[in-house]
Amino acid sequence: MLKRHQVLLTDWQTEHLKLVAKQNDLSFSELIRVVLSEGFIHTAMSLHPECKTKEIKDKMEKIAAECYNPKTAPERKHQLISDLYFQARKTTECINGKIQK
Repeated sequence: MLKRHQVLLTDWQTEHLKLVAKQNDLSFSELIRVVLSEGFIHTAMSLHPECKTKEIKDKMEKIAAECYNPKTAPERKHQLISDLYFQARKTTECINGKIQK
């Protein structure tokens, strides 16, 4: 479920995200969710190596390569983004379990 939150960004962040969103035919909000999900996974792989799996590392490389390729069909991009969200959720569940202990 999506919830509305106000986030303040600097000008350079906004301009970069708008450019990448336009290039990849994504909404600004969708791209922010993608960037946050990527950040969760990369942070987890660095700070919580026990949450890192080969599956996530391989999927991240595939998602990045295909998702940012302008030739990838929009349906495929949305499928990859959905997989990214799933991987990020699995990763954050692992991190949350470590934090709550």
